[in-house]
Amino acid sequence: MTWNLDNQTTIALAIVGVLAVLALFAWARQHRSQSARLQQRFGTEYTHVVDTMGGSREKAEAELLARERRVERLHIKALAPADAAHYSQEWKLLQGRFVDSPRGALAEADRLVRELMLQRGYPMGDFERRAADISVDHPAVVDHYRAAHAIVLRDQRDATDTEDLRKALVHYRALFDELLEVAPEPTAHRRHAHTHMEARS
Repeated sequence: MTWNLDNQTTIALAIVGVLAVLALFAWARQHRSQSARLQQRFGTEYTHVVDTMGGSREKAEAELLARERRVERLHIKALAPADAAHYSQEWKLLQGRFVDSPRGALAEADRLVRELMLQRGYPMGDFERRAADISVDHPAVVDHYRAAHAIVLRDQRDATDTEDLRKALVHYRALFDELLEVAPEPTAHRRHAHTHMEARS
């Protein structure tokens, strides 16, 4: 009888051990899959966050997941064609003023990018929060945003020249073009259906 109980205990412990190993294997596979997804989605921003977190991938991935959840709660929307045309015209005007007033044009570029972000639905927190929010759907241009911001900070210390300001404007332009997303117009069929419904009402 004692042998049977010991035998049953051994079998039970073996089963628990196997289940624990399987659970650990499943967790590790899921974690690797999530890591791969985050690396693919965020690109160089993934590496930037890992470096910021002192090389900790776990902390970096927790931060990126938090970004995704935060942005999912925002109401990000594309621009109406008229709004997009307005922003494009504003950019052309400020770009034309760069030769006569590089710093003024750069300040206008920063203002216009912020205004465009606000129009799209991004909240206006501090720079790092804005960059973090942008990185979720536009990871390819976050480096441009950081580079432009770094030059602006250097310019505040009188540590830039005209070429630096030109580079900052180019960086802002990359972000501006990415954010200038226009909502698709309704198809002819949908417009006809909408007009028909209005006529019936």
